[in-house]
This record gives sequence, C-alpha cells and structure tokens, in this order.
Amino acid sequence: MTILRLLMFVGIVLGAGQARAGLEEGKAAMAANDFKAAMAEFLPVAQAGNADAEELIGVLYAMGLGVERDDRRAFDWYLRASLKSHPGAQSGIGWYYEVGRGLPAPDLVRAYAWYTLSAIGGDPDAAISQEEIAK
Repeated sequence: MTILRLLMFVGIVLGAGQARAGLEEGKAAMAANDFKAAMAEFLPVAQAGNADAEELIGVLYAMGLGVERDDRRAFDWYLRASLKSHPGAQSGIGWYYEVGRGLPAPDLVRAYAWYTLSAIGGDPDAAISQEEIAK
C-alpha cells in the first residue's frame, strides 16, 4: 500500500469516527431536549451524506424542535435519507404524502409506495400505515 493510499484510508476511518461521534452527540442532545445543540451536531454529519443524520434533521424540522417547523425542509431532508434506503425517512415521506402537509394534496398512492419501501427496509410501523392506507 502506498503512503498516499494509507493516508486516504486513515482519513476515511477518522472521518467516519467523527461522523459517528457527531451523530451520537446529537442523539444525546435530543434526549436531553437540547434540540439546537442536536441540530448543530447533525448538520455537518448530514452534509457529509450520513442518512441517519439527514433523517433526524427531517424530524427536527417536521416537529419544529429547535427550529421553526418547516415542512418543505423536513421533506427535503427525509428525501435525502430515503434515497439512501433509510426506512425511517421513507416512512416520513410516506406520512407527508398520506396527510398532504406541505404538499398541494394528499397522495395515497405515493404514500403507499413509500410505506412499502420502508416496510421492506424493516420499519414495522410502516407496515401498519400501509395497511391503513389500503383500507
């Protein structure tokens, strides 16, 4: 292994460790109801492409925790994570389509599709939501 490859590998490993630490610190801040601190921890991790952080930022915007509630931003962050196959974010997208909040109107077909992807990914709540929509 050349020195350059070794340095690149070390950089990747350190970056992943920093992302994991930021994610855990953000989760701890959420548990302590310090949502502004959580956002500060999640944002750089999400900007680096971490789907868990992206989904959690979506939650913060969807619920207005530490930020002003913003359905468009919540949807965008959920979508970023959803495209990386994050089941929780896919369920969030399904919910937005189901209730139509921030959208022109509900779209139960799209909601069902997103809940299906989420359920396939292992989200048990998505399967329940999927059944409700099918009624």
